[in-house]
Amino acid sequence: MYRSLKRWWWLFTGPTIAAFIIGFVAPFALGVYLSFTKFTTVTKSRWVGLDNYARLLSDDTFLHSLWYTAAFALVTTVIINVVAFAVAYMLVKKFKGSNLYRSVFFMPNLIGGIVLGYVWLLLLNGILGHWARSITYSATYGFWGLVILVCWQQIGYMMVIYIAGLQSIPGELIESAEVDGATPRQTLRSVIIPLVMPSITVCTFLTITNGFKLFDQNLALTNGAPSRQSELLALNIYNTFYGRTAFEGVGQAKAVIFLIIVAAISLLQNRFARSKEA
Repeated sequence: MYRSLKRWWWLFTGPTIAAFIIGFVAPFALGVYLSFTKFTTVTKSRWVGLDNYARLLSDDTFLHSLWYTAAFALVTTVIINVVAFAVAYMLVKKFKGSNLYRSVFFMPNLIGGIVLGYVWLLLLNGILGHWARSITYSATYGFWGLVILVCWQQIGYMMVIYIAGLQSIPGELIESAEVDGATPRQTLRSVIIPLVMPSITVCTFLTITNGFKLFDQNLALTNGAPSRQSELLALNIYNTFYGRTAFEGVGQAKAVIFLIIVAAISLLQNRFARSKEA
């Protein structure tokens, strides 16, 4: 078997490697190159060096979107993981209807982002209408509207991951803690949470990256209104690339910076979370 794999490995891995290069490596390299050019199409580009990055740093809307997105990702990561863990901790216990509750909490994740955004737009505007306001009245309204929407959508998905982590904890460890006189709070803090850290690592990684990459819901719910003050990074890049003539290179430079920021934060979060795993 080993000799056969050594001889024919290229036959099995070749198509996957080729698809990876064509679908990811080549577009990524081309995108980085285009961030240093002024272009309207991929075949018509002119090298401008760091001009696109200089224009990016002087773009107030981009800098606002950066901090706005960072705050949004932080708030949603904390809320989603705390609530999802609490719900999972309750639903992992055996009681009548627990599977039904799990399905109900998971169902919002099945709805598409654009549809979800328009549904919550109607709901939130209906509520705010009692005070003669709308979701686009201010950036603060848009921020918390997006937080509510994303938390409602993602809590159920993270709950499933936490349930899997909780169910993998050996029952004898919980019983040993109870025999030793540990209170439920002590058991949770000293036994359950350390053993669920792999699930926490996964969930925090997903929620942080999802928070930074959010696009569909932002487009449908506020579309950046008012005056692009509720515009997250992904929507800002989209509007720069497709909404401003001769700014394609700047939009591409923003995408490269966006990639670096998300990759750096994800790696730091992953390293920190793994260091806490039992």
